[in-house]
Order: sequence, then structure tokens, then C-alpha cells
Amino acid sequence: MRKIKVYLDTSVISYLQQEDTPERMNDTLALWKQFETGKYDICLSQITLDEVGECHEPKRTTLYKYLSKINYTKLEITDEVFRVANQIIDMGILKPKSIDDCQHIAAAVVYGCDCIISWNFKHIVNIKTIRGVRAITQLENYKNIDIMNPSVLLGGEE
Repeated sequence: MRKIKVYLDTSVISYLQQEDTPERMNDTLALWKQFETGKYDICLSQITLDEVGECHEPKRTTLYKYLSKINYTKLEITDEVFRVANQIIDMGILKPKSIDDCQHIAAAVVYGCDCIISWNFKHIVNIKTIRGVRAITQLENYKNIDIMNPSVLLGGEE
């Protein structure tokens, strides 16, 4: 059986160490254990790595240690990814100031991920973005993609 191809945005990695939101942190840690076992085919982009690199110490070092425990594919930001990211802006799904979020979404779409996992409810995990991305995937003949928070991917597992 083929593994689910999961794109992680930076918020997921950041919540591995987010004591002020223990429920989200615990769900993220539980999901990370599944990532460590190789249950999913994990993808992230250079945008994700750059954003983790902007975290303050000691959080940055801690997050890099977590990343070193999983196998992942780094997705490049190609011209096609940038074109889809701009299409997200042109269609009014997100604003130009959210170009990094657009590139997260576009990378996941262009590289055929099954889902995007994010704790970013403002820009990514919301009905406007989900419907807008669905319209783009249908219009441009990309594979449909699910957008959800990590708790949904856990599926209620204990």
C-alpha cells in the first residue's frame, strides 16, 4: 500500500515546542512519532527550512534535532510552484503579503502531495483557502489535495 504523501508547513514543526498550547503540541508530538516510524512520505520545502532557521535559539536547534529524526523530501521552489503561488494571490485566495504561505500550498500541489498539514488557520487551514485550492487543482488538472491540521491526520489515535 502506498504511503500518504504529507506536506508539512513550518507551523507543524514549530508546535513541537510550543508549551503555551499543550494540546496542539501533544498532538504534533504524537504525529511526529508516526513520522519517525516512516508511516508517511513526508515533504517540506526550502521555505519551511528557511523559516525554521529564523527561529530563535534554543528553539531552532531543538527543531533541527526533530527534523533530523525523520526522513523527508525537500521540494524545490520551481517556476511552476511560483506560478501556482501567484495564482493563489491572483484569485484572491490569499494576499501578496502571504507569499510564503502561497508557496507552501503551491509546492504541495505541484509535487502531488496528498495533504497539507498545518496549524495556520488564518491562511491555510480554512474554508476559503481549501475551496480556492480545490478550484486551482481542478482548473489546472493537478491532483486534489486535502488541507488539515495535525489532529485530523492523527485520526483520533491514542
